[in-house]
Amino acid sequence: MTQPHSKPLHGVLAPVLTPMRDDLSPDTPKWIAFCKQLLADGCTGLAPFGTTSEANSLGLDERMEMLEALVAAGVRAELLMPGVGTCAITDTAKLAAQAARLGCGGVLMLPPFYYKGVSEEGVFRSVAEVVERVGDERLRVYVYHIPPIAVVGFSLKVIERLIKAYPTTVVGIKDSSGDWNNLKAILESFPGFGTFTGSERFLLPTLRLGGVGTISAMANVIPGRIRQLYDNYLAENADQVQDELNVPREALREYAPIPALKEILAVRTGDSCWRNVRPPLVSMSEQQAAVMLEKYTASGV
Repeated sequence: MTQPHSKPLHGVLAPVLTPMRDDLSPDTPKWIAFCKQLLADGCTGLAPFGTTSEANSLGLDERMEMLEALVAAGVRAELLMPGVGTCAITDTAKLAAQAARLGCGGVLMLPPFYYKGVSEEGVFRSVAEVVERVGDERLRVYVYHIPPIAVVGFSLKVIERLIKAYPTTVVGIKDSSGDWNNLKAILESFPGFGTFTGSERFLLPTLRLGGVGTISAMANVIPGRIRQLYDNYLAENADQVQDELNVPREALREYAPIPALKEILAVRTGDSCWRNVRPPLVSMSEQQAAVMLEKYTASGV
């Protein structure tokens, strides 16, 4: 039986891009190799099945089979924070239970993102119900605050209530609000909570206020540079390193992030299958890609 985790997740986690074959099925062997490469290149952990992973374009069985295969391939489960967000609490509970059974360091749980105008009570219950259904002391939940996409978010009141109700289970948050004031409020209100910024743009101030790291889409392409700042955030030149780190993301700002990141990998690896995305996403046109790649290369990567 897998024991509860003694070392909380921290550092630089990549929400791992999902390579698709031409028939749009996940290429699991290629994905596993990419996961291992990300860890070798500087990631301290991985957050598969996040937004950048096209998680909500993947079926329940696909996600479960891929996670089983990843752990079976030798990737240490304690380094993983798989996304378990779905529209149905039964499916989310199934994914979370699997992650706990495998010994994953945590799970990343979305709010109820389909219904709008959800009350704070409803947001609380959406997490509480999953925790109760899983009923496994090994489960570690990081709630996922991403109002630009989910619209529904986790308020400070809901976070506080979840911590009080499940102090050893709800252990952290990924804040992808893009709002430094919100992230700052979380860091100051809940010291010791495992707070990740959803963008490396806020990595330095997050660490200075006691945060534990970043879960960044850019870690799919520049994990080593992000790790450099994480490892040296107390250095005298840390502000300069942060400023330099912001440039590659800025180069991609006007493009849909998943197709853009996949285009970068397609060019880097010479494998055109990296361009494949599941609808409703659409791959970049050749013209778009050429302009984007010129800007990205000019950013100094």
